[in-house]
Amino acid sequence: MELFGTAGIRGSAETRVTPELVLDVARALGAHARESGDREFVVGRDGRVTGPALSAAAEAGLESAGADVRRVGRVPTPALAFASRGRRGLMLTASHNPPTDNGLKAFVDGVEYGEAAERAVEERVAADGSPAGWDEWGDGAREGVLDAYRAAVVEYAADYGADPEGVRVAVDCGNGVAAAATPQVLRESGADVVTLNATVDGHFPGRESKPTAESLADLRAFVRDGDADFGVGHDGDGDRIVVVDGDGEVVHEDTVLAVLAERYVRASDAADPVVVTTPNASGRIDERVEAADGRVERVALGYLHDGIAAARAGGGDVTFAAEPWKHVHTGFGDWIDAVVSAAVLTRLVADEGLDGLRGPVAERPYRKVSVDCPDDAKAATMERLGEALPAAFPEATVNDEYGVRLTLPDASWTLVRPSGTEPYVRVYAEHDDVEPFVEEVADVVETAVEAVSAR
Repeated sequence: MELFGTAGIRGSAETRVTPELVLDVARALGAHARESGDREFVVGRDGRVTGPALSAAAEAGLESAGADVRRVGRVPTPALAFASRGRRGLMLTASHNPPTDNGLKAFVDGVEYGEAAERAVEERVAADGSPAGWDEWGDGAREGVLDAYRAAVVEYAADYGADPEGVRVAVDCGNGVAAAATPQVLRESGADVVTLNATVDGHFPGRESKPTAESLADLRAFVRDGDADFGVGHDGDGDRIVVVDGDGEVVHEDTVLAVLAERYVRASDAADPVVVTTPNASGRIDERVEAADGRVERVALGYLHDGIAAARAGGGDVTFAAEPWKHVHTGFGDWIDAVVSAAVLTRLVADEGLDGLRGPVAERPYRKVSVDCPDDAKAATMERLGEALPAAFPEATVNDEYGVRLTLPDASWTLVRPSGTEPYVRVYAEHDDVEPFVEEVADVVETAVEAVSAR
């Protein structure tokens, strides 16, 4: 049984993430937790129409397994993670998926469940476990978390940058639950905030939930034509952030990552400050982290928490971790938190301005292309590329831990990896002359696919 992906369980609320499935998964989560001596779960949901019913199913499943449930209602996923410290948590959310979907994301002590825990829960669901004895069932109660969470974010961000009084920020909440956190946090910090799509609505009438250059067209126009210093766009549950500059252009996600990574490393007094990111992230991150006397460790896309744990096990002090649009502020908590990102960035902008922050970052042209490759040919293709790509670029250093990543002497790079969901091999590239470079890489990939398919 394969229930969990790289970000919990997601899918159609009509055909996949149904009340029946949620009940079964929640019961398995409760039984699994009891084996560790944990009885208490905090349960939250985003603003989707199907959230109340699925939350009720989750509560029934957990309590029938012997867990005590504390309902925090409609909150951003980072707030639910914050509330799960010292206990376990379950969030009903499909993040940036369309309104027809919903999902489940489990936490323990502020950290998303790892692969081993998810597999154990899947095994219990497959075994169709029975409820606990009638006199062992748990109980339920309401609990508030938003006030404490927002206050904690304001206090944490105060250590970075200047007082943002006079900084005008446009926040597009996308009709998601970040509307209950980011505008309030920025206003409490002293910023002047104007909001778009700040009414929580599970139909997402203002724009699609996923924040992209296209879906944020209204925010971009508002910032470009108005007097906001910059803009912030969130997804449906508040764990993604997209930044828009004063000209209404989207700031590249790796530039945002590089700015935050450098600041956290410079602020650290650790002997070995580490930033954890993913193989598809830009070399500009390495450049800025190394300039601040830190180092970068990479982990497979979707496995930031495993990378954090591995870096710590190796003696490193993880000051920041991120993949595109999703940031883990380890000094605040080990969960993905776009509300904290907005708060810290606002203070940094108040200190130096957005152009000042971007100035030291080398923003080389970036491309991503997809090469057709049947699923059953991916493994053999990648094996062949492990030799063909280094041969084609002999001056490059090679990392083949998560696909094949080549870094050239001028810090330009390419990553080739198989898609986990579609019949493609993905090619990522960053280079001063990116078009011919990515074409050259793609030609090598196509030759490898053809050779494997011809067998």
